[in-house]
Amino acid sequence: MTARAADRARYDRATAHLDAPFAIVDLEAFDANADDLLRRAGGKPVRVASKSVRCRALLERALAKDGFAGIMSFTLAESLWLARSGFDDVLLAYPSADRARFAELAGDPKLAAAVTVMVDDPAQLDLIDASRAGGREVVRVCLELDTSLRLLGGRVRIGARRSPLHSPAQVADLARAVTRRPGFAVVGIMGYEGHVAGVGDLVAGRPVRSRAVRLMQAAARRELAERRAAVVRAVRAVVPDLEFVNGGGTGSVQYTAAEDAVTEIAAGSGLYVPRLFDNYTSFSGRPAALFALPVVRRPGVGVVTVLGGGYPASGPVGRDRLPVPYLPQGLRYDAQEGPGEVQTPLLGAPADDLLIGDKVWFRHAKAGEVCERFETLHLVEGGAVTATVPTYRGEGRTFL
Repeated sequence: MTARAADRARYDRATAHLDAPFAIVDLEAFDANADDLLRRAGGKPVRVASKSVRCRALLERALAKDGFAGIMSFTLAESLWLARSGFDDVLLAYPSADRARFAELAGDPKLAAAVTVMVDDPAQLDLIDASRAGGREVVRVCLELDTSLRLLGGRVRIGARRSPLHSPAQVADLARAVTRRPGFAVVGIMGYEGHVAGVGDLVAGRPVRSRAVRLMQAAARRELAERRAAVVRAVRAVVPDLEFVNGGGTGSVQYTAAEDAVTEIAAGSGLYVPRLFDNYTSFSGRPAALFALPVVRRPGVGVVTVLGGGYPASGPVGRDRLPVPYLPQGLRYDAQEGPGEVQTPLLGAPADDLLIGDKVWFRHAKAGEVCERFETLHLVEGGAVTATVPTYRGEGRTFL
């Protein structure tokens, strides 16, 4: 029996009492992935990206391991909720325009001490000040660095369009602007190199593209390491007691951790290992998060239909944003239909061995987004479900 077949047998046995659709997390795989992130971080603390987990119980599980420290959140409302839930170090990874929540933050000493917000423009400071509603607490601020690689005098840009702050002088100027304003304190710098951390360099069946990605990423890492170090020096000249410099992502942990200027690494997808993280030469993980859909039809030879399945991931439209049928191995989508909102036909020889009510196991393209589809995660250890925990959605929290 292959390892994948053994996993299928184990998952089917553990969830025999459950009616699909539902989602699971294999805790043995989750823990092994967490340990691998820590190994690659080389002793630097790993901040858990909540967007890629979206389950408080599993955030707590990761943070209970020595080496994980703090959360990187994705909305201000989520940040305050997590802080009120007992998480005392929450870095908001994106700027916010949530005036009501900024008023809560500025008016509550506990929240103001636990949450750090992201800025890259003085206008964001204006919005926060206008939202204080009398709150006088100092707002902790992190400055975001644009990590994109710019070539040919800036005519070619590789990387996400995030912060406008690209040069050391630009970041230092904003640091000075923040320090001149009462009610704010610069405590950190963040730079997310998504073109390295989030782009696989081993694309199946495309060796030329894979080679091009590796060359691009090597150049991007060299350029960014030099520029990030210069940015940190420039900001420390303004803010000598800077608390942290955050960088990285699941796909670049070991490279970012090697930079002396970086004090902590951000990662989250590497805990679940969705399908988009199969295509890396530098590491491999174990799929930990899966969802099961039930067979409800057998339309003919070599085809079954499962209930649901149309769970595309965010990002540019393409087949790589679709979940993939994982167990039993060998099933594929019908090219004319793909995964549907209420039903999904699957083709392949394994279909003939599936009966009405059997489960087909899928992997989502991106990590935490699968939790927007399910209210609970069933936690599997060995051959049993040992706990069932709510996702954000299951707690009535849909932040975006």
